[in-house]
Amino acid sequence: MKINNPTVYNNTGLMKKFFRILMWTIICLIFAGTFVYLFINSGDKDVTYELVSPTVQNIERTTVLTGDIEPRDEIEIKPQISGIISEILVEPGDHVNNGDVIAKIKVIPEATQLSSAESRIRVASISLEEARQTYERTKALYDKKYESREKYEVDLAAYERAKQELEQANDQLRIVRDGVSAFDTQGSNTLVRATTTGIVLEVPVKVGTSVIQSNTFNDGTTIAKIADMTDLIFKGKIDETEVDLLREGMPVRISVGAIQGSDYPAVIEKIAPMATDDNGTNTFEVKAALKSDQTAKLRAGYSANAAVILEAANDVVTIPERVLEYANDSVFVYVLTSGDKTPQTFDKVAVKTGLSNGIDVQLLEPATISTDSQLRGNKTSK
Repeated sequence: MKINNPTVYNNTGLMKKFFRILMWTIICLIFAGTFVYLFINSGDKDVTYELVSPTVQNIERTTVLTGDIEPRDEIEIKPQISGIISEILVEPGDHVNNGDVIAKIKVIPEATQLSSAESRIRVASISLEEARQTYERTKALYDKKYESREKYEVDLAAYERAKQELEQANDQLRIVRDGVSAFDTQGSNTLVRATTTGIVLEVPVKVGTSVIQSNTFNDGTTIAKIADMTDLIFKGKIDETEVDLLREGMPVRISVGAIQGSDYPAVIEKIAPMATDDNGTNTFEVKAALKSDQTAKLRAGYSANAAVILEAANDVVTIPERVLEYANDSVFVYVLTSGDKTPQTFDKVAVKTGLSNGIDVQLLEPATISTDSQLRGNKTSK
């Protein structure tokens, strides 16, 4: 027989009631605290701003072109005869003068040309033997007074011409077979000579490379590239939206990425009249000449930037662009009127601005804003 204890039931009910009251009390305290926090922070509090003063400085508006340093004239040296490179006498970086030998070519004659030259020798030899025999008969008769002087002189001339023809045929064979003429060994086609004075930039061939002379049907093989490294230019591109701001004769400053702190003066000498498509963007080529007395450290192919000064103003009052406020077509600044007092108070003043470099802007009007004025900048605290 089970016996119920009423005391146990009463204690359990009291505990449940206690925890329920405690839970609702905590919830009410959280809501009350949140309400009080929001109420306190919803009240007005003074805002402090950074103060900025105008300054007097030089200001410039510039644009930047990207490009490369290149020689004004880069000459490609090509052979005057086809064959195989037998010797290379220069390497990149060497200085050469006009006429210096830079390579030698071993001629590989064509079969048809060789056969034609050999056939010409055989024909010339036959003609010479015939002219010799005729001359000797005529001379023998002339010595005995049986032949006229006129006939003797005609046969002598024919004999001399036949000897000359054989000599030329032999020389032609040497040119076809060896590329060397007996009459001009210095001007041999097998000797590749520099056609200008300068620095060797590149030698794209090696000993044993087959080369082809330049003709109507192909450009020929380049033996070397030579350029005058004292006459360098900057070649870059500018977007079509800015090309009208440039003029020939404008000064530019060239900075080379590979030379820290570099700053070379140059002058724009050419702006392309027609645009080129550069990955979907129309750009124009710009060339600027560098001064030769300051380019000793420069090398062909250096990437570089050219800063072009489009406009400039010296010793003018400027203010940071970040203090400006724009409304419709007007520009305003806020001028401090409260001095050192807090809270800060400002007057909203319309201004007229001029030249800008993207950070500072020239202040044109009003004249009442000077370097002694203090303008409202960014918020510093609340």
